[in-house]
Amino acid sequence: MTAPDLDDPAQRAAYRQELRGIAVGPRRAGILVALAGALLVLAHRKGIEAVPLWLGVGVLGLGVLILIAAVSTRTAYHRARMRN
Repeated sequence: MTAPDLDDPAQRAAYRQELRGIAVGPRRAGILVALAGALLVLAHRKGIEAVPLWLGVGVLGLGVLILIAAVSTRTAYHRARMRN
């Protein structure tokens, strides 16, 4: 795999499209898990005592960790692609 010529607009657009496809599943999963955690925290704040605060914060933190992993995967791909 060779590095794309980012001076050429067509190759730059193709490379952007290629990068958008890297780690799509984990990015979406991270957003959904973080959203679920935020909703759990909100439910606790609204007075639903059946939802402990630690659960909402834990789920939110897990979602953020998944997002960080997805972004680091995409960054590693970009670095490897630009190196060659």
